[in-house]
Amino acid sequence: MTTVRDITQWLNRFAPTSLAEPWDNVGLIWGDPDARVERVMTCLTVTPRTALEAVHGKAELIVSHHPVLFKPVKKIVANLPENGMLWTLARAGVSVASPHTAFDNTSGGINDGLALHLGLIDFKPLRPAMLPATLKLVVFSPESDRESLLESAFSAGAGRIGAYEQCSYNEAGQGTFFGGEGSNPTLGLAGRRETVPEIRLELICPANRLSEVIIAIRAAHSYEQPAIDVYPLHPLPGTSGAGRIGRLPRPLSLLEFARGVSHILNSPALQFAGEPTRPVQTVAIVCGAGDDFLPDAVREGADVLLTGEARFHRALEAESLGIGLIVAGHHATERPGVEDLAIRLVSEFPELQIWPSARERDPLHAISESIKPS
Repeated sequence: MTTVRDITQWLNRFAPTSLAEPWDNVGLIWGDPDARVERVMTCLTVTPRTALEAVHGKAELIVSHHPVLFKPVKKIVANLPENGMLWTLARAGVSVASPHTAFDNTSGGINDGLALHLGLIDFKPLRPAMLPATLKLVVFSPESDRESLLESAFSAGAGRIGAYEQCSYNEAGQGTFFGGEGSNPTLGLAGRRETVPEIRLELICPANRLSEVIIAIRAAHSYEQPAIDVYPLHPLPGTSGAGRIGRLPRPLSLLEFARGVSHILNSPALQFAGEPTRPVQTVAIVCGAGDDFLPDAVREGADVLLTGEARFHRALEAESLGIGLIVAGHHATERPGVEDLAIRLVSEFPELQIWPSARERDPLHAISESIKPS
């Protein structure tokens, strides 16, 4: 039996909540984590339209990109247009989970998907997320202690590097000691300098697990006073982060690239700022409302920033800085990710029925779409 908890735990492995922006609200937002799930719908936003689709489709879980509860609310009433659909979902037993900016930022998330859809190569995070603070522990011990020390340290949280666990390094050497009065050395005798064969054992340790790991090592060590060194490591940029920057296989004019984006993202109302003939090859991407990343794009040498929404004065700023700006629409830049997420969920949970919302629509229309010739 698959539960809401199973799916939200997978979402957190794929798009860890630690990657979400500090202001965001991600994870399971509405519902029962222990509820059984057989049908799941993904969507960009929970609206009366998508809520009814989930209920009519007998979904037990909606995975909505945008959080269903983002600002504090005082009332949830069936006839309130802003959140009445939550009452509908509650009566039908439908839970809601949201990965939002964690999904934007994760490896394989929305921004990565946009880069692939647009044919970018060699892309990387525009604003890289720094990996959590880590330390290196160095422990000196007899060879006979190695396995018990490793097992204890791994169990306490040491030895994880990315997707790999139980990582360590050791090399053989010689150690010396002089046991003073009251000492009881495991090897050799007190009162004289001893030279004994030892190994140097190195492990990575998360900073927030240091105390637990040291306690575990001391408990497993045969020495009366183990020698343990702790080295702080410089934070490293990870493979995840906000936005993406990459290259087109060949230069295009800003107008050519904008037309291609409009076609690929089905965004007929796309707008752009900048000289139409200027060459574009290095492209920065930020899905949704990403015009605040314009300084990042300039710093990284991008020829153009592609995002979903931008303010008027940001377009003027782009002109003055000599960088192109393409505004493709919030829905257009994020809806492909919702569809990709449904495919990922099907692959991970093949026993479930999973679909992207078929009724979800961009609330903004291009006038060319809205006015039909007489």
